[in-house]
Amino acid sequence: MTTRVLFVCLGNICRSPSAEGVFRALATKAGLDVITDSAGTSNWHVGDPPYTPMQAAAKLRGVDLSDLRARQFTARDFDQFDLIIGMDDSNIDNIEHLRPTGSQTPVRLFTDFAPEAGMDHVPDPYYTRDFDQTLDLVQVASVGLIKHLG
Repeated sequence: MTTRVLFVCLGNICRSPSAEGVFRALATKAGLDVITDSAGTSNWHVGDPPYTPMQAAAKLRGVDLSDLRARQFTARDFDQFDLIIGMDDSNIDNIEHLRPTGSQTPVRLFTDFAPEAGMDHVPDPYYTRDFDQTLDLVQVASVGLIKHLG
């Protein structure tokens, strides 16, 4: 059975596309049947590719994000995905604000799948400038998510 996973952050140019790209690559290697996408809770970057420094950092790790384009999260996403993953509590709040009445789609914090990292959110490298830290955490959380789904 195919599992549809949506990764969500604020602008959809750093954290959620990197999470999508890393998870997609690892899930493929693990033989999981998944469909992935990413979105932002804001509309600031709709149609834009991932942030150039994020793409470069991911590419150094063998993850190509160049095919991704930012889009805004909508209430329809609750019907389109089996699991929605937010990068921080603010993202989770914004996602839940759009939850349609009766929707049972689970919404989880990405770091829930990486308790060993000791982080309660995925830091935004657009502001921290630490793209490697974000990718390290995304890698660990992706492995945890694969174990959860497997």
